[in-house]
Amino acid sequence: MSAPAASVSVTPGAIAAAAERIRPYIRRTPAIAVQGADFGLAIGEVHLKLELLQHSGSFKARGAFVNLLQRPVPKAGVVAASGGNHGAAVAYAAMTLGIPAKIFVPEISAPLKIARIRNYGADLVVGGARYADALAASEAWQAESGAMPVHAYDQPETLIGQGGVGLELEEQVPNLDTLLVAVGGGGLIGGIAAWYAGRVKVVAVEPETAPTLNMALKAGKPVDAPAGGIAADSLAPRQVGGLMFPIAQKYIAQSMLVTDDAIRAAQSALWDKLRLVAEPGGAAAFAALLSGAYTPEKDERVGVLVCGGNPTDMSFTA
Repeated sequence: MSAPAASVSVTPGAIAAAAERIRPYIRRTPAIAVQGADFGLAIGEVHLKLELLQHSGSFKARGAFVNLLQRPVPKAGVVAASGGNHGAAVAYAAMTLGIPAKIFVPEISAPLKIARIRNYGADLVVGGARYADALAASEAWQAESGAMPVHAYDQPETLIGQGGVGLELEEQVPNLDTLLVAVGGGGLIGGIAAWYAGRVKVVAVEPETAPTLNMALKAGKPVDAPAGGIAADSLAPRQVGGLMFPIAQKYIAQSMLVTDDAIRAAQSALWDKLRLVAEPGGAAAFAALLSGAYTPEKDERVGVLVCGGNPTDMSFTA
């Protein structure tokens, strides 16, 4: 499942059309305003887009439905490799639409994510140390079976689907100045950046232990990056996606890194103040704000995407 030819353009028009097509199958997740002072921040309101409340526990359901509804699915069904969230989303979409699905995940995938995939009825294969291993296994199965591959981030329909998060957020909070978004392979931030097309300052946030986009932007192309840390099951591919990278170069205003400790603190804060159960990848963008890695101006209208709610463990709720 190497990067496909971009026969479908990732444009605001394509994002809007896809969002309308999948509307019956997804949730319109809430965007809530919280007081920065409640979190010790010298800012007024912070707008949190709660994609962790999406079907299957993350934003990934959007891209999964776009793929399954806009591409011709063979009798063999679909196949996907995932750190967990994408697999759960594809399994959920396939179950909803009555399509066979085979999902490959690495051994680092969270038990909760593995359980979700199984509960949605997909044929699940767990093996390999990292996402790259699951991807290789899924490619071998795709070649053997003829199933349709649904890439977690390097597929035009995936980016278009995830871009619907930006469309929806703009309807809910129309005057944002800045939006902080966590990055793994880049499907989410690529779609969102394509939607806003420079009208909002989009800030990429990654763990220091998995600086995939950060390294790519410095190198001027996707390059192999470290893939570790507490968010490795969702934010640690070997390389950022080739399809989103030109979008990132054009429309992402800033790229920053946060520590694993900052991510844990963000998880705890979201639980303590809001009773939100965010996984490490889902809390990473908020970690940039909470830790001071990103310091907004006094009157800056800041949005933060809380993108996943399938944690590896629940120790932050203790």
